[in-house]
Amino acid sequence: MFGAGDGAHYGTMDLAFRLGVMVLAAGFGSGAMAAPATTTHLVTCGDQTCLMVNGYRQQREDVVAINGHRVAVEGGRNWRLRLPMATLRAWSAPYARSLVLNTGEGPEREVSLPIGLLGHTDLAALEVRVR
Repeated sequence: MFGAGDGAHYGTMDLAFRLGVMVLAAGFGSGAMAAPATTTHLVTCGDQTCLMVNGYRQQREDVVAINGHRVAVEGGRNWRLRLPMATLRAWSAPYARSLVLNTGEGPEREVSLPIGLLGHTDLAALEVRVR
């Protein structure tokens, strides 16, 4: 029923399958080593609104800076920060869509702000039409 070449075919498929599993496992392993993404969202802090920034740093001793300003954070390697909106506006360019984050000796990276956070706030009129 099986020819002489069929046994060799199964050995080649087995080797290809094993190589594919190893490549797939290596791909998943490298993703697990990546640092968690930095997130931002609005929270209330006392009687004002603050930007909550959650991030990760390699060492708990690493300094955290936002837009070039050192900030005190809560936590260790996984940290968080409540930044008052007045401070964020003073440290950011008008209509900024991101902030610059630096942790330790690592490279600076841009972190997205919530959509429209520092955008236009003066809306003269909004016209909605139904057709």
